[in-house]
Amino acid sequence: MEIRRATTSAEVLAAAGLFDENPQGEATARFLASEGHHLLIAWEGERPVGMVTGVEMTHPDKGTEMFLYELGVAESERNRGVGSALVAALHALARERGCYGMWVLTDLDNHAALKAYRRVPPSEEAPNHLIGWSF
Repeated sequence: MEIRRATTSAEVLAAAGLFDENPQGEATARFLASEGHHLLIAWEGERPVGMVTGVEMTHPDKGTEMFLYELGVAESERNRGVGSALVAALHALARERGCYGMWVLTDLDNHAALKAYRRVPPSEEAPNHLIGWSF
């Protein structure tokens, strides 16, 4: 397995089955062109088997941190370390780019994701309450 940063829409489309929804052309182009937006894809030969996205977030009094936005692994590849390898790769990229930390928000019943995240030892915080706005 090889983990590579996606730089083209074609790579994203090749990995479309790993996302929650089909990638949108304009959003994909904007994501790939944005400094601080990262998409890493795990490849088994020519077949994408997993992906992780991260977004750098900077605040005036805190500096820059990495938000792990989404992790997706092909069903046929789960429990083989793909997700953990992707989390570790994003973690390394965050450190390389000078981030002071990395974080993710997930559902408590998303056991597969929790397993992958915990393999790259995090400091877990007490449960939070998510408040969101949809437009």
